[in-house]
Amino acid sequence: MTFISLFSVQNSDFIILILTLPLLSFFFVFFTNIWISRFIYQFAVFTSGLSLIFSLYLRLNIQYNIEGFIENYYFNFLPTFSFTFRLGVDGISIFFIVLTNLFIFLCIFSLSSSTFQLNRALFHLFFLQWSVICTFLFLDLIAFFIFFEITLIPVYFLVLIWGSRERRVRASYIIALYTLIGSIFIFFNIIYIYSKTGTTDYELLLQIQLTKEDQLFIWITFFIAFAAKIPLFPLHIWLPEAHVEAPTIGSVLLAVLRLKLGVYGLIRFCIPLFPEGTSFFAPLVIIFACIGIIYTCLTARRQIDLKKIIAYSSVGHINVVLLGIITETSESLQGAIFQMLSHGLVSGSLFFLCRSFIYTL
Repeated sequence: MTFISLFSVQNSDFIILILTLPLLSFFFVFFTNIWISRFIYQFAVFTSGLSLIFSLYLRLNIQYNIEGFIENYYFNFLPTFSFTFRLGVDGISIFFIVLTNLFIFLCIFSLSSSTFQLNRALFHLFFLQWSVICTFLFLDLIAFFIFFEITLIPVYFLVLIWGSRERRVRASYIIALYTLIGSIFIFFNIIYIYSKTGTTDYELLLQIQLTKEDQLFIWITFFIAFAAKIPLFPLHIWLPEAHVEAPTIGSVLLAVLRLKLGVYGLIRFCIPLFPEGTSFFAPLVIIFACIGIIYTCLTARRQIDLKKIIAYSSVGHINVVLLGIITETSESLQGAIFQMLSHGLVSGSLFFLCRSFIYTL
């Protein structure tokens, strides 16, 4: 099964701008004197808004081919080195780049010049924005893995430093534990793939057919790492704890960005690269996803904390997305992507509303 088709991107320099602007903003905020916090806040709002405008412009200038859904637009990154990473944007990643820039802008705008340790909060937000965008843009297994894991660092510190409750230290450790342990499998399997194929480039790997045994083994190990971030039952335990202990902007970014990375990795790598593994394990994934939907719905009804209610409902929604992805039809895949985007908008907005009534930061 393939769901890849052609489109063209005008003004590819905007891809570079979208990639580099958060990084430049991160360094500027990091090295700026803490006493001019009002200027830093205005600068952060301006640059995050500019990133959103650039991503919207890029989205509006993507022209799809009528035959299908996705195609990659490439250009070489650091071509002087023998090991070249590639960047690209496609019909899935562009929507998530826009979603990322939108909620980073809203999170920064929701702060103020008097926010506790504003400099540190802003450079963690910019670093998260840059690493998430890199995850969506880099078309290489190694680059994807690096930025996939780097996104943990700013989330960890947002929960640890700006968490609003006493258990924030425990919540930050749980986030790190669940996500890192799952990702160990990806790292060793990327090395194994490279030893088998001689490349980690996404486009080249699409043209290489691995044996069924390799596909089954690699698929399940990749899926465990992605399932921990989705999160799939029973690996969901870290999410309600993290949402409750995180500041409002941390909860927003967990729901809008971190949960989407696992699903994006599943769509981008597991399904097209290891189709036999997808077909073989689909019944098992469907069973766990259905259990997760029922369990989280029943658990959400018993909660009295508003953040936990939203957190458990988020797990249920993402498991519905997983059902759409794993069935491998074009309609279910499009519905799953639409559900991911709508979940990001709805859950992020709900956490902002929570802040209005109960929580701070």
